[in-house]
Amino acid sequence: MEGRAFGHIRRQVRPGGHWAALITLGAVLLVLAGCGSGGDEAQREPPPAPEPAEAPPLEEEPAGRVVEVGPAPEGVAVDLETGLVAVALRNPNELALVDGERGEISQRVELPESARHIDIAAPGGPVLVPAEGSDSLVQVGLPDGEIVAETPVGDFPHAATASPDGRIFVLNEKASTASIVEDGREVEKVKTDLKPGGVAVTESGLVGVVGVQGLTLEVFASDSLESLGRVDAGEGPTHVKAGPENRFYVTDTRGDAVFVYGARPEPRQLDRVPLPGSPYGIAVDPRRDHLWVTLTARQQVVQFVLEGNALREIARYPTVRQANTVAVDPASGRVFVTGKTDGQLQILDPR
Repeated sequence: MEGRAFGHIRRQVRPGGHWAALITLGAVLLVLAGCGSGGDEAQREPPPAPEPAEAPPLEEEPAGRVVEVGPAPEGVAVDLETGLVAVALRNPNELALVDGERGEISQRVELPESARHIDIAAPGGPVLVPAEGSDSLVQVGLPDGEIVAETPVGDFPHAATASPDGRIFVLNEKASTASIVEDGREVEKVKTDLKPGGVAVTESGLVGVVGVQGLTLEVFASDSLESLGRVDAGEGPTHVKAGPENRFYVTDTRGDAVFVYGARPEPRQLDRVPLPGSPYGIAVDPRRDHLWVTLTARQQVVQFVLEGNALREIARYPTVRQANTVAVDPASGRVFVTGKTDGQLQILDPR
């Protein structure tokens, strides 16, 4: 472009016509500025990280039971062995341990900082709590609620999960890294795509990481930490869960869809299910082959059946307000949904 443009200017310069040439040159320089590296960088600027829709006031009564748990509940996880439901709260920053059968809080655990997403390392605990503002992973024992480890990790840990071999993967959102924690200490960091926000691990030890700003799903082998590759994850992915046969399920919050991926020999898209309503929270019931997804714009939780490489919707239930997170007790099939706006936990026994 530059050679052709400036060659054209040279041919247009005539004696006595230098002012016209200068005007033409200035116009071309403006065009070149628009075609230069600054414009390319603007085009390559990644989109902002997707967020759940701001839920409107409730129009239907939530299905099942609703209990008060405390301010701004979001992260939720169910322990298969004790039946306890862990719920992350903020202001004050606490972890509430709730009896999943009775809906009663057994105790509250003080945290160094708030957490948005939590998980259970293995049946019987501990609870994995990425305390974002303190740049640490807190592990809370069950059923006593004692803090058994507090490990410095990376910048703004957002989500964590454990592989079958006991290694813990902590996503550091602002650093775009994953910390690997063993025996209460960080042993390694690996680079991820931009702003990792969701992580899940399969029974065979494949770790899926969603780059919420990179718009990808990347799969790692938990033992070698080798990346098996990245694949497009829609317009604004947020969270991921693992299912049978090394499959991953990703909510595309901005794109109003749920993706199904295979992971071997490399990650690949198997299906895309349109799901209007800002899908955000996601959980898998491995015993019943069910998938649960919250719709924050519609105050609903949707129940799917896992059918090979596809999903089939079977039911919808009205939820508490701002249902950002959902978890399932595989023993009973009971579903737990957090209502961030009103400080509530919904306890749902599906039909």
